[in-house]
Amino acid sequence: SPATAAFLASPRLAVAPRAAVLGATAQPPRRLSCSAAVGAEARDLEVAPMDWAARSVGELEQATDLDTFCMMALSPLDGRYFRFIKDLMPFFSEFGLIRYRVLVEVKWLLKLSQIPEVKEVPPFSKDAQLFLDAIVQDFSINDAKEVKQIEKITNHDVKAVEYYLKQKCSSNPEVAKVLEFFHFGCTSEDINNLSHALALKEGVNTVMFPVMIDVCSAICSLATENAHVPLLSKTHGQPASPTTLGKEMANFAARLSDIGKSFSEVKILGKFAGAVGNYNADVVAYPEIDWPKMTEEFVRSLGLEFNPYVTQIEPHDYISKLFNLFVQFNIVLTDFDKDMWTYISAGYFKQIAKAGEVGSSTMPHKINPINFENSEGNLSVSNGLLCTLSMKLPISRLQRDLTDSTVLRNLGVGLGHSLLAYKATMQGIKKLEVNKVRLDEDLEQTWEVLAEPIQTVMRRYGIPEPYEKLKEMTRGQAVTKDSIRKFIEGLDLPEDAQSSLLKLTPHSYTGEAENLAANIWNVVDLKSGFKIK
Repeated sequence: SPATAAFLASPRLAVAPRAAVLGATAQPPRRLSCSAAVGAEARDLEVAPMDWAARSVGELEQATDLDTFCMMALSPLDGRYFRFIKDLMPFFSEFGLIRYRVLVEVKWLLKLSQIPEVKEVPPFSKDAQLFLDAIVQDFSINDAKEVKQIEKITNHDVKAVEYYLKQKCSSNPEVAKVLEFFHFGCTSEDINNLSHALALKEGVNTVMFPVMIDVCSAICSLATENAHVPLLSKTHGQPASPTTLGKEMANFAARLSDIGKSFSEVKILGKFAGAVGNYNADVVAYPEIDWPKMTEEFVRSLGLEFNPYVTQIEPHDYISKLFNLFVQFNIVLTDFDKDMWTYISAGYFKQIAKAGEVGSSTMPHKINPINFENSEGNLSVSNGLLCTLSMKLPISRLQRDLTDSTVLRNLGVGLGHSLLAYKATMQGIKKLEVNKVRLDEDLEQTWEVLAEPIQTVMRRYGIPEPYEKLKEMTRGQAVTKDSIRKFIEGLDLPEDAQSSLLKLTPHSYTGEAENLAANIWNVVDLKSGFKIK
């Protein structure tokens, strides 16, 4: 329209040329894979791999002022910890949100061209389709800057994307005829909810889950490698029946894997039903079209599930479900971090020193368990954010208020602290070395733990008051190997039962712990879990 043309010609929209983007071609892109479909159309256009994500990180890394930015970043994720969480940035940054909006707008225009009743948007030629597809696949940080320049005038982020696309497509004769069908029948939230949904699906599948699988796999390896290593248990902080180091690791692996299986049950939902969820404007413009069916086809073409019952917004219940699973995973991993910290403190693990590292500014000998401590701290921050998002997002006044808009911009922050924690845990595990000498020392000093099997065998063979007799002998008393043997020899037991008890030691009294630890890979399933379909 003349008004739009005048707006797009405004000198205030001048931006740096594409070639001015620092490092845009400085390094080859790393190919990322993702299970989420992002708009494979019925015309069978080939969808390129997600090189865009790696390419955008590469552009950022090559920026000459990156060190200055990191130094002044308000969030430690963007500053101090940039190198650990940078792979998440393409999905949850401002750039990522703008790119997903562009994707949804372009795919919607392509969908309209496939609807026979929308005669005003005839089917596009192959060249036009490829032109539109390239806008999405080649979208760069420089393109996002162009959108932000337009937003300075509109003060509306989604409208800025619409104007950017009109400007971008005005050079294509075929697409230029239907520019007004960008954003046709849409409210901003139609675009936004699908953008956030795609970011969550792709970001979690591509970045989060692989690291979570690595954590589970590393803990499984600790379990199997140390399945036979006896460990003195502690209940209430006091010596208890021995276990094995591997079995205690297996407990965590099984718990984390079980949570991982639940992720596949989460459905990432999208809506595309207009200003209040009823297709009001669509029905007036094209009453002959089955809009619920048409928009369901569109949402599913993006690799998302369709939510037909909505207001202006998709109610975000699925985000709550997803984040609650991350919270649960993080709680279990916090438990693991605390136990590893305690085992290190007890001397059961040594930490491999890294050349050049400093443990304390005043105590040169220190090798602190900083990775497990950093993980624990970031898991706490992450769960605080994820719980807030989970509780707030499903609540919106009447047909919509704007409180979810600013909150949704923190999706990547909550996940970023989780990612940072997972990588810290992995680093901590890599530094571990089992100290069998220290483990044996504790076991050798706690022969009283054999009171449990002795009194249990006494019960079997009818010896009166077995518990009371062992309690009198062991509770608060110094118990040694000799005193235990003397007690057993004084029992009226069958010879084979007595012989079996005399052979028992704190090191061998581990029950089925070794077998349970050795079989952990039969329980843990890292293939069917940790994925969103």
